[in-house]
Amino acid sequence: ARGTAGIVLKGLRDYIAPMLMSQSGRLARLHYLPGSFRQLSGGDHVVCAVSGEKIPLDALRYWCAQRQEAYATAEISTRRHLEG
Repeated sequence: ARGTAGIVLKGLRDYIAPMLMSQSGRLARLHYLPGSFRQLSGGDHVVCAVSGEKIPLDALRYWCAQRQEAYATAEISTRRHLEG
């Protein structure tokens, strides 16, 4: 039984690792909610709606759920909000 489990785990790791790596450099599609977001498609970044700057998902802190836009910085977010 131990030998079989090792084969299954190795096979699973070989299957999942390329899937995770294939997300690198891809644009993610998100649905922005108040205080959180839901990832709709694989990817590792989004693009700032104002500056065009790539924002890694793990660094994404500012967005507007109403406009469904991401922002690179607090300053950009505030400016966009004040535009109305």
